[in-house]
Amino acid sequence: MGLQPHRNKVVDLAAAIADVRDGAMIALGGGLSARLPMAAVREVIRQGRRDLHLVGSAHSIDVDLLVAAEAVHRCEESYVGFEQDLGLAPAYRRAAETGTIEVAESCCVTILAQLRATEMGLPFLPVRGVRGSDIRRLHPEYGEVTCPFTGEVLVAVPALKPDVALLHAPLGDRYGNLHLEQPYVLDERFASASMRVVATVERLVSTEDVAASGVTIPAHLVAAVTEVPFGAHPASCYPNYAYDREHLSGYVKAAQSGGEDLAGYLKTYVYGVADEREYRDLIGSERLAELGRWPESTVDWKGLFQ
Repeated sequence: MGLQPHRNKVVDLAAAIADVRDGAMIALGGGLSARLPMAAVREVIRQGRRDLHLVGSAHSIDVDLLVAAEAVHRCEESYVGFEQDLGLAPAYRRAAETGTIEVAESCCVTILAQLRATEMGLPFLPVRGVRGSDIRRLHPEYGEVTCPFTGEVLVAVPALKPDVALLHAPLGDRYGNLHLEQPYVLDERFASASMRVVATVERLVSTEDVAASGVTIPAHLVAAVTEVPFGAHPASCYPNYAYDREHLSGYVKAAQSGGEDLAGYLKTYVYGVADEREYRDLIGSERLAELGRWPESTVDWKGLFQ
């Protein structure tokens, strides 16, 4: 893990992402379409990063968008898609089928064990879950170990130490203390195991306010923090706003078509805006406010998912 000194860590997003290098192993926080670090992902693409190695649990538009932008070399995830709502991730699926990215499908528990090995200073940990599956074939770096007590042969998975973890949180302070709402997915483990943590937050507040809500990730693990309202959009960030199904549906259609449609999405929502302030202006304050009203009534909530 990369331990960070106690200091003011507030920087703008472009500066925070500038330290992400080509070929880096990036751990993506959140999961599925919730609390994804989308502002950071868009900035990674704008800065032209290439040959990235992505690690995560189960993700959607964050991974698919990075693949669509040709920023990814290897992807180590348990699932990439939009669940039963919008289906598989089109750009990721196309890249996997054509071999333009290296697919190293894993499972959430295995990745968790690898991160825990790093946290504990161990070279590996044993797991059972992937025995007998093709996941072993996708991971020649996995080994085997015989339990000295029972004789059981287990899969030995190496410690995983991402170069940088990109996380998004509802609250944080200037020192990097972060509050997350459950489920935490793998964010806590990514923060402990990664060499560097870059966090975007919905709101920068006082340390006392973060402590009152509960410090999920302590400041000594975080290298940089930047305030980005709606930084998870079009994913959700509970309890602030729901995911933008209309926007996600439009993206999925563009990604399915590929070519000019997908290039058009990237041009409009990534390359065509200088920063996240312009991105929010493009989405529109009225739409963002509508997403934030999801808990006001069942009718409002259901209306977002028609």
